[in-house]
Parts: sequence; C-alpha cells; structure tokens
Amino acid sequence: MRASVWEVGFMVRKRIYFSGQVQGVGFRYRATWIARTLGLTGWVMNLPDGRVEMEVQGDPYTVGQMVQRLYEERGIRISFIESEDIEVNISERKFREMY
Repeated sequence: MRASVWEVGFMVRKRIYFSGQVQGVGFRYRATWIARTLGLTGWVMNLPDGRVEMEVQGDPYTVGQMVQRLYEERGIRISFIESEDIEVNISERKFREMY
C-alpha cells in the first residue's frame, strides 16, 4: 500500500544489512525486543551469507536509537552496515523475526 506524505509525516523505513558477528549471538531476538520496546515496526532475518537483514520503520531518531543499541549489545559485533531508505508500509503494525 502506497502512503501519502500526509499519512507518513516524519516516518522512515530502512532496509539495513548487518555484517560481522551477527548470527548465533541472539541478534534477531534482541533486535525484536529493542524494536518493540521503542515502538518500531518491521522485521529481521538471517541471510545465508552470514549477514542479518532488517527492515525497520519509525521516526528517524528512534530508528537511529535502535541501531545504536544493537551496537552496544553484548556478544554482537557489527563490523559493517549497509542501509537504504525504502517506501514506508503504513499497514504494518509490529516488528517480527522472520525465518
């Protein structure tokens, strides 16, 4: 569903790829918990190449907070992030782990 600027306001949606020690360390579980705590929507999943892919949606400041908190999580070692802005999904209501 396409969203108008009026409906979206200051909301952004980002597709982010995390590289480093990001699989087998509880990354998806912690990303889901952080996102839900911050009121963000989207999803997170492991990729076969060892990276983690995430789409996250909310106001820009809160999305930035989520990424910062993931950097600070014990056991997670993010070495590189690729990020791009994508279209906001106004019908999405929660953040979830995907398999």
